[in-house]
Amino acid sequence: MSDETLICSAKGCRAPAEWVLAWNNPTLHTPERRKTWLACEEHREHLSQFLGVRGFLKDVVELERWQARETTGD
Repeated sequence: MSDETLICSAKGCRAPAEWVLAWNNPTLHTPERRKTWLACEEHREHLSQFLGVRGFLKDVVELERWQARETTGD
């Protein structure tokens, strides 16, 4: 994993990411596939709502927990 700071996916935001929003567009992706957006605390709710109203949002996880899960394979 890189030491590079991960930043929020909200347009124009340069804040460090604190959250991972896992999502899936069922018309394009298989059910198990997860795409991710990163969010700072300020944009977590907005990005979650954007994905949620479309039925795409699958999970919201703290970035540190997501990275630990990716490292351990859980």
